[in-house]
Amino acid sequence: MLNNKKIIGALIGSIVVIALLFYSITNGTSNVISSAFNETGAWVGRVFSNPVNGVVRFVDSIDNLINTHEENQRLKLKIDEIDELQVKVVDLETENEKMRQELKLTEVLGNYDIIHGTVISRNPDQWMETLTINLGQNDGITKDMAVMAGNGLIGRIVEVNPTSSKVELLTTQQQNNSMVAARVQTQGESSANGVISSYNRRNGHYLMTQVDPSAEIMPGDMVITSGLGGVIPSRLLIGKVAETYMDEYGLFQVVEVIPAGEMTDIRFVTVIRREGRNES
Repeated sequence: MLNNKKIIGALIGSIVVIALLFYSITNGTSNVISSAFNETGAWVGRVFSNPVNGVVRFVDSIDNLINTHEENQRLKLKIDEIDELQVKVVDLETENEKMRQELKLTEVLGNYDIIHGTVISRNPDQWMETLTINLGQNDGITKDMAVMAGNGLIGRIVEVNPTSSKVELLTTQQQNNSMVAARVQTQGESSANGVISSYNRRNGHYLMTQVDPSAEIMPGDMVITSGLGGVIPSRLLIGKVAETYMDEYGLFQVVEVIPAGEMTDIRFVTVIRREGRNES
């Protein structure tokens, strides 16, 4: 009952207000009532407009944040793409340089029958011991053929399959297998023979032992294969002399040799096929 009275009162009040507005409009005058209504309307507009404007500004801020985040993500992707491209470019440049080095061997080794190959696997656990190349029996590869990389000898073939072969490196710790008959080209007319018997991993030098103690060997002298072992062809570059000293028994000189061949980042190789060799 009370609610009905409130509704009726509100209706009567509304009718009175409408009547007053109608009267004001038809008389064309601005009286106190119309002014009050105008002020009320303006106040209501301000009351509602401020929160609405605040909401609009908040939504705009959120939208700007989203756009900024998306733009940052796009820029990050582009930066990542640029970094990947730079890595590829550097890698390709390195490969091209190594390929040029192998091709130069074709000119240097003109008296030998050679074939170029690619390293297809290298076990991290045996990184300085062996690697596998993409040449095998089908390419005329046989056991004990010499293998070069960069500018110098790096090892020999120890296992052959139809389409691949295993190369044992001169840096292996299996000393009996890695020995190579070598010769130091001294600055005089004479030369000094010896054996590349091991590899010093501390300084990255080959150790050439059993060298004549009277031989005058100087740093920078070239060390090549002698061919006397009957396995590796002669005149293949091994490296250059770093230093010499007498062995622990005082019987022979020990020659430390800086490798000429690539020993760490080996990607391409040149195999010396025995039928084309020229030994002395």
